[in-house]
Amino acid sequence: MRLILFDIDGTLLWTDGAGRRAIQRALVAEAGTAGPIDDYRFDGKTDPQIVRELLTLAGHPDADADDRIAAVCRRYVETLQVELDGAPDGTHLLPGVAALLTALESHESAGRAVVGLLTGNVKAGADLKLRAAGVEPGRFAVGAYGSDSGRRAELPVIAAERAAQLARRPFVGADVVIVGDTPEDVACGRPIGARSVAVATGYYDTAALQAAGAAHVFATLTDTAAVLGALLS
Repeated sequence: MRLILFDIDGTLLWTDGAGRRAIQRALVAEAGTAGPIDDYRFDGKTDPQIVRELLTLAGHPDADADDRIAAVCRRYVETLQVELDGAPDGTHLLPGVAALLTALESHESAGRAVVGLLTGNVKAGADLKLRAAGVEPGRFAVGAYGSDSGRRAELPVIAAERAAQLARRPFVGADVVIVGDTPEDVACGRPIGARSVAVATGYYDTAALQAAGAAHVFATLTDTAAVLGALLS
């Protein structure tokens, strides 16, 4: 049995910048500044990490204050739905995602896979983004989120523990497969020996993802049979 953990932004779906705009608004509302957000990269990071780093770059005195970061994240979730609704090009699943999720259903029902999420989004934000793209969050059996830890490297263990409780069996080493679009997705599973399947539908191309050490790299997830082979091998 495989535990297959999908990243959200740039892997499953695209929000046309709604998350960035919502965090910018939340930072300004709660901290008075969004720091150098125009030149800051979000991909591969958790929401609390993004908030902390932007406040640090802005020289804000509460950059390391957990209560301030939590307040920004709460305001972000309140703002996110408005930004999703107003996204110029809308929120949509990326190529091949719908077919892949459908194809995985038979493997889940046969006990060959548990399909979940591993994302830097706080859970409430993840749920909003998935629903905006037409996917119910409950489609994923387990998840580990930025609201569980601001450090992405801690999320695979959290997801594996939750999956083990659900499936009544451990998931160790190559049992865990992390699907993502950034070098951070590839790297975060290494401490537990997880395999990585990378897709170049975010900001990193296939060469960068191969250089990061992904076991399998795809330009998109449109070749369902090939991606399933990589996930379940």
